[in-house]
Amino acid sequence: MALPHHEPKPGDLIEIFRLGYEHWALYIGDGYVIHLAPPSEYPGAGSSSVFSVLSSGAVVKQELLEDVLEGCRYQVNNSLDHKYEPQPVEVIISSAKKMVGQKMKYSIVSGNCEHFVTQLRYGKAYSKQVEKAKVEVSVATVFGILGIVGYSFVTRRHQNVTA
Repeated sequence: MALPHHEPKPGDLIEIFRLGYEHWALYIGDGYVIHLAPPSEYPGAGSSSVFSVLSSGAVVKQELLEDVLEGCRYQVNNSLDHKYEPQPVEVIISSAKKMVGQKMKYSIVSGNCEHFVTQLRYGKAYSKQVEKAKVEVSVATVFGILGIVGYSFVTRRHQNVTA
């Protein structure tokens, strides 16, 4: 479960609350995280911009958690531990460090920062944000269709009554 105000331990997933979305990072210890972010010239740049999700490329960065936060609130969130078994911490950290500096394709739907860190921790890429958005879109679509059908029914019924 997501624990607010919980001191991170190496291998923990860090959920950072940005305006309109969450950015994700992997805590590796000594105040550092590894995360997938847009390429930039200086620490923390771009990861807080909502426009960063529109980029098709990203780079794996190792930065101080404090720099990545940029004043935003965060929490340790290993809530998928009940669904997937975390890999050993040494494997998680070693795999993450080997990726630092690598350029990767970025997709908000299939290859975002949350997919990146869950792949490292669990060996499976997963994004609750994407899954939640899919459900919300599906529900909105169903209600939209029901609304159109209902409107058509009422309109036809009204036409039949006045004819």
